[in-house]
Amino acid sequence: METPPSPGSRDAITGAILGTAVGDAIGLPYEGLSRRRAARLLGEPDRHRFFLRRGMVSDDTEHSCIVMQALIAAGDDEELFVKNLASRMRLWLLGLPAGIGRATLKATLKLWLGVSPRRSGVFSAGNGPAMRSAVLGAAIEDVTLLQRLVRASTRITHTDPKAEYGAMAVALAANMASRGTLADGAEYLTTLREILTCNEAGHDDANELLSLLEKTVDSVSRRESTRDFADSLGLSSGVSGYTYHTVPIAVHASLLKKDNPRGAIMDVVSCGGDADTTAAIVGGIVGAGVGPDGIPDDWLDGIYEWPRTVRWMQSLADQLAESRSEKSPTRPARLSFAGIAARNLVFTLAVFIHALRRLLPPY
Repeated sequence: METPPSPGSRDAITGAILGTAVGDAIGLPYEGLSRRRAARLLGEPDRHRFFLRRGMVSDDTEHSCIVMQALIAAGDDEELFVKNLASRMRLWLLGLPAGIGRATLKATLKLWLGVSPRRSGVFSAGNGPAMRSAVLGAAIEDVTLLQRLVRASTRITHTDPKAEYGAMAVALAANMASRGTLADGAEYLTTLREILTCNEAGHDDANELLSLLEKTVDSVSRRESTRDFADSLGLSSGVSGYTYHTVPIAVHASLLKKDNPRGAIMDVVSCGGDADTTAAIVGGIVGAGVGPDGIPDDWLDGIYEWPRTVRWMQSLADQLAESRSEKSPTRPARLSFAGIAARNLVFTLAVFIHALRRLLPPY
């Protein structure tokens, strides 16, 4: 795509969700592996390796779709967005998804016990909010509204301020990518600093993230590889699920290869660790900038999903773009609950087979 899309456009939203999906699917088989073991066991992350040369998505993509559905139903109404998101989170857990994060599990169980979504979050700085924030950045043009909805999406599961700051950093990166302005890392850093410190002057948590992202921008300006940058942060064993580890690495790859989702996703997966989430975030950011035409066709064609198919995600993106354009909330596309439950059973079996495979050589 020669010219970038814009926040709220069909291209930005579709690129973000499809980028999230391919990053998630490519990174999933590598999740939790060290760099060395991943290279020996699976090889380069250049194609799908999850299930018979096919890929499946995990909670990173599922939560992004849930956020899109909630936004379609709520529009700019924050309270309705929170209520709708909570309802969909409860239903998502009922489908027995595999690999759910501890904080998200605890928060969603609290929702099932009747706790208000404004009080359901647990104190954690995990990746849950960040992994579902790129689609918000791609969908919402107004940065003030974006900040409010990122906060609402975060606090329903995570109350540590670090989780919110990390999620906002991802959302802003996707927002600026869709405007074609992410290439200027200095502008990104300046804008994020204004957002995070306007009401949190001198807050240590915000300053810590900003310091890490300063190092990120400096590293990109020197054309340092994402793997070397990860090494400089002490992440040579892999990128953890801590948001202040994940977000700088994801932003680094997104800045370094802003027009190359394939290269950016491969770079972060090669860093090891929480590969599916890191790659999903990178795919969402870069995808928002390149649009659907920039997402590798072979990776899209290789996603083996039902009922949350690639076509369904494209339709959901179309619906969200239309609702944002017309400023009119509507009923979002739905999925068969029986279909989701059956799919999750197959997915869990595939994960179990992967776990058994990891017990065998090469080590």
